[in-house]
Amino acid sequence: MALQGISVVELAGLAPGPFCGMVLADFGARVIRVDRPGSRYDLSCLARGKRSLALDLKQPRGVAVLRRLCAKSDVLLEPFRSGVMERLQLGPEILQRENPRLIYARLSGFGQSGSFSRLAGHDINYLALSGVLSKIGRSDENPYAPLNLLADFAGGGLMCALGIIMALFERTRSGKGQVIDANMVEGTAYLSSFLWKTQKLNLWKAPRGQNMLDGGAPFYTTYRTADGEFMAVGAIEPQFYELLIKGLELKPDELPNQMSMNDWPEMKKKFADVFAKKTKAEWCQIFDGTNACVTPVLTFEEVVSHDHNKERGSFITSEERDVSPRPAPLLSDTPAVPSFKRDPFVGEHTEEILKEFGFSLKEIDQLTSDKIIESHKVKAGL
Repeated sequence: MALQGISVVELAGLAPGPFCGMVLADFGARVIRVDRPGSRYDLSCLARGKRSLALDLKQPRGVAVLRRLCAKSDVLLEPFRSGVMERLQLGPEILQRENPRLIYARLSGFGQSGSFSRLAGHDINYLALSGVLSKIGRSDENPYAPLNLLADFAGGGLMCALGIIMALFERTRSGKGQVIDANMVEGTAYLSSFLWKTQKLNLWKAPRGQNMLDGGAPFYTTYRTADGEFMAVGAIEPQFYELLIKGLELKPDELPNQMSMNDWPEMKKKFADVFAKKTKAEWCQIFDGTNACVTPVLTFEEVVSHDHNKERGSFITSEERDVSPRPAPLLSDTPAVPSFKRDPFVGEHTEEILKEFGFSLKEIDQLTSDKIIESHKVKAGL
């Protein structure tokens, strides 16, 4: 696998960090998740392929344990606000002095500097500060956040994983690690580069929700079908738009010009009336196999059984029968091999991990006795 042999220490945190760690684990990295004793995986769905070490970082000896782990690891992934790790005596200056090859990945909401760097926040707040939230929503409604995917997982977790991969590659040349300042605000803003780079192309000259790509165009939106389901339409190019009109059984010479923005509201009503006359399955029969850029809006239940996704094996099933997307992208020679095992319990691998890092049984017993670490040994069922 692409990251085979890379060891990652991931400190427990909110969703973006666990997702970043899971991506690395899917592609072969050995990821150790450092959990708080007595806690549980609130985001156990993102623990795939990891091992769990329960360690109390509020105690100096717990800090010393983590420093020993980082001295022999490739990557530290920490999800705290600016200043937290420094107060614990775990800042990059200390850890990289002990291990110059360590890649210190800092994944936060607002970044390691700036007036908001020590403030709490969530996806919607980062999305707002990036400017992207102002572009999302219907023209007559408030802006709305599209779940918590854009800032948390794309701008945060995935961008951080990209930074780690680039730092690992650079280390092959310099032999040195570096500090990564990944944060949801700037990661999301970077994802929106297309919006910034097209400001002069009149793609966004109308108010929010009235432009071609934000729901304003009749040929780039969703429509309700007769059975209460939905179809997605993205027929931008003239040749694709022509196929859309043909499938809707409308007469081109009776419609306004495709790019006549003043006529878009009325055209959307006309298209909506047509889509409402057939079921989603009927529309699929009409548009499947064409280049009209019309596809069904699939539910989670439907997407797994869709022919295209089944043919590609786009979804995987764990040994506990849980379904999730297969890791992407596909690499021809070193594809991801995600774990199909159940997610680990907190502290399940504590002793195993410490032994691998050179801790003696006496040290482990003392740490356990002093409640610095916690073990959750799984008993075999009879």
